[in-house]
Amino acid sequence: MSEIDKPNDEARGKDFIREIIDADLQSGRVSEVVTRFPPEPNGYLHIGHAKSICLNFAIAQEYSGRCHLRFDDTNPAKEEQEFIAAIQDDVRWLGFDWGQHLYHASDYFEQLYDWAEHLIKEGKAYVDDLSADEIRAHRGTLTEPGKDSPHRNRGADESLDLLRRMRQGEFEEGARVLRAKIDMTSGNINLRDPVLYRILKAEHPRTGNAWCIYPTYDFAHGQSDAIEGITHSLCTLEFADHRPLYDWFIESLPVPATPHQYEFSRLNLTHTVLSKRRLIQLVAEGHISGWDDPRMPTIAGLRRRGYPAAAIRDFAGRVGITKSDNVIEMALLEHCVREELNQSAPRRMGVLKPLKIVIENYPEDQEEMLEAVNNPGDETAGTRQVPFARELYIEQDDFMEDPPKKFFRMAPGREVRLRYAYFVTCREAVKNDAGEVVELICTYDPETRGGNAPDGRKVKATMHWVSARHAIDAELRLYNHLFTDEEPDIGDDIAAALNPDSLEILQGCKLEPSLASAKADQTLQLERQGYFCPDRDTSPERLIFNRAVPLRDSWAKLKAKTA
Repeated sequence: MSEIDKPNDEARGKDFIREIIDADLQSGRVSEVVTRFPPEPNGYLHIGHAKSICLNFAIAQEYSGRCHLRFDDTNPAKEEQEFIAAIQDDVRWLGFDWGQHLYHASDYFEQLYDWAEHLIKEGKAYVDDLSADEIRAHRGTLTEPGKDSPHRNRGADESLDLLRRMRQGEFEEGARVLRAKIDMTSGNINLRDPVLYRILKAEHPRTGNAWCIYPTYDFAHGQSDAIEGITHSLCTLEFADHRPLYDWFIESLPVPATPHQYEFSRLNLTHTVLSKRRLIQLVAEGHISGWDDPRMPTIAGLRRRGYPAAAIRDFAGRVGITKSDNVIEMALLEHCVREELNQSAPRRMGVLKPLKIVIENYPEDQEEMLEAVNNPGDETAGTRQVPFARELYIEQDDFMEDPPKKFFRMAPGREVRLRYAYFVTCREAVKNDAGEVVELICTYDPETRGGNAPDGRKVKATMHWVSARHAIDAELRLYNHLFTDEEPDIGDDIAAALNPDSLEILQGCKLEPSLASAKADQTLQLERQGYFCPDRDTSPERLIFNRAVPLRDSWAKLKAKTA
């Protein structure tokens, strides 16, 4: 397990889960701490799962315990090996390792089935012939009690026989289910004879066609915790109403341990959705390029976009663990990304919308290498050499022919500094037939090499640039919020809620030559532009960079305004 920053005592005092664990250890209820992260392999993990991953693995590490990775693979109709592999990759990338403790609910299928028969023999379960719609109608509402199934008092021998025939594949899907016999009048709908087993004739990723009946999440989850000796089963608040059922199974079965379930608030984030149903819809309907589209809130998407794992762990720590639901600003996540990358990302120069300048008094056949700093906040990052020549590219936005009063960058007759290079002065703007500026004719002061004037004169602007002779072409993808509204109100048409400007693709960008060898998962800063990383589809023939975040930190400004 990799080392991550541990919370200080003050932070731990604010976390009710850690207070519970402290009390459990002091009282002797538990002698060690065992947690688990139990994803369902029917899609990719998202930033909300990252919060749970960080909580479960960090707690295990802090208390010298262990955290299990357990796949809740009880619905083969929706599960794929692709998702299983992606989940393991995501957890490792976040910086965590389960060691030898990789498990699957399917590891316990035989034991779970034996416990199902045990419940029938104890008069606590029965095979029901009602259809799914009929069961739903009998369940009642929050204000009306449910109605007993006509098969609720079916004898144990008959139910056992039917369950065994269900297992043998004798009946079609939907023909019968196994239900717990609890209380159809309970105020908690989850206790109104929940389904324990259903018939699913689908091939399982691990067990193949060995089974055609599968346990439900509610039946498999608590018993799997008990088998593995989980001491603290941490779930989000939507499972709070399931806890009485979790406890009923533990109390009704001869399980080897008695785990406890605790709930904390799920993560809600502005300008996106964290409902797996909605994320599946985005992928299935082709609104994005896939689960790892950089606009998606999936861990794979954030990674492809250039977010570092350390920033996501930092974000999870800042959000904290509470029982109160709230919506977190996306800007806070972006702030965490900037803070991490500001320390770790190397600096490079790139021009997104190039405008050529020609330094007319610089020799045509001359070029030189200038020293540039890799990271001004990290002396150990060292320096690099960047080529300089007569023809350069600057940003179109860095020139104005008739500038307003507070525009200090390049304009006719104005002297500016080219970063790491020289002072240059614009002498003439060359235009095309449409009247658009296509080239600037400039002069330079050779005495200002390195960007400083020996006579002490000052300029008000320092600009980035790229040598035209040495520049490499690249496609830059600029990502914005996936949804226009902070809290998307999605009806039947999810496309109507999407931000039409969530992706801007810039072709013909010019980058310094060192970026030709940039590696995937290496996020860097293009000076004055933002943080970028090579996309997975980049190649020597087609360089593609994704913008992780721009340099402007809207969350820090928002925080300052509300302080």
